[in-house]
This record gives sequence, structure tokens and C-alpha cells, in this order.
Amino acid sequence: MFTGIIQEIGIVKEISFNRITVIACKVLKNMQLGESISVNGACLTVTEFTENAFTVDVMPETLKRTTLKQLRKNDEVNLERALTLDGLLGGHLVQGHVDATGIILSIKDDGGASIFKIQTSKEVMGYVVEKGSITVDGISLTVMERTDTTFDVSIVAFTMENTVMCNRKVGDMVNLEADVLAKYMVQFMSMGVPDSNITFDFLQENGFLSAG
Repeated sequence: MFTGIIQEIGIVKEISFNRITVIACKVLKNMQLGESISVNGACLTVTEFTENAFTVDVMPETLKRTTLKQLRKNDEVNLERALTLDGLLGGHLVQGHVDATGIILSIKDDGGASIFKIQTSKEVMGYVVEKGSITVDGISLTVMERTDTTFDVSIVAFTMENTVMCNRKVGDMVNLEADVLAKYMVQFMSMGVPDSNITFDFLQENGFLSAG
């Protein structure tokens, strides 16, 4: 589990078809082999580490669903170590299980913040609600507006400066993870619950699910 609060920007040192080595500093403190780390929102397992870098293995399914396959040497990546029981939940509960990718359609200045419009599949948008949470490249963000295929998020200057979003431009792809609570709720309702007063209409009317 993660929180979507980026701890450090790492730099890709080496990359092959199923292994990535990242130069880092903060996230290496007390690191253990086999622990989980979020790289641009994807939960990966640390298989090796040194004083200034760590290596993770990447499964074919992860490459298929994420932008990690596009990484090149010297690219910057968002990093977050797994949440500990005594840690602060500053964002929202994030699994690091990327649902799909999205495409940045526009970036607009909004007086100290930047508004990103991102397009993705209707399947993912089914879990997206206004004022709800979504993870973009590992960053916990709040949805401002949505349509059937797009959503807007506002990113404050501090987050822009301390994450890879400062390098993103129109046309770039980003990793997306919908709120896990929304996903469980949709599956729960699709199974049908006898004698329950909770319906899709009830959830939509109260902002738990989107109507799209």
C-alpha cells in the first residue's frame, strides 16, 4: 500500500526489457531486499540495491499496462516506498496496481497551479467521480471535473516542482490507478446483494460512483 505522496524523483540508470535500475537517495534509507516501491505509480519489488541505486524486476503484465515500457536511460521517475503502520496517510490508499494509461490532452496555468486534462478509457472513468481521488504517475490527486472519457486535476506548484509532472507535456502518457474503494464497490454491486437498499442509483446520487 502507498499514499500517493511522492518522496523523491529518481533517475533511470539502466533499463532492460524486464529490469530497471534507478538512482535515488531518500528512498534508500533502511531499504530491504524484497520490499515494495512505487515507480511512477507501479508497485515493484526491490531485487538489488546499493548506496545510491536500486533495481526492480518488471513483469510483462506491468509493461503491458503501464508507461514503464517507454522509459529510457536518464528519465526521471516518481518514487514512493510502501506505507508503514506508523506512517502518515497524506493522500489516499494506493495499491500501486496501475489500471491503464491516460493521455494528457491539455495543461493550463491556473494562478499558481496547473490543470491537467487527461483522457482514458470509459472503463477507468466508471470509477472516477468529481472530488474523488485518482492516482496519476503515482501522485494522489483530486478530480475537479469529468466527462465520459476525460477528467481534470489541479496540481499545485510544490507538487509540480517535486514530481515528474514538471516534465510532462501535451500528448504524454501517464499511469492511472482508480480509487480501490470505488473498484470494490462496483464489483460488490455487480454481484447483487439480496435485501440490500444500496443500489447503483443510490451510489451515483451520493457521489460514490460516476454515471458514465
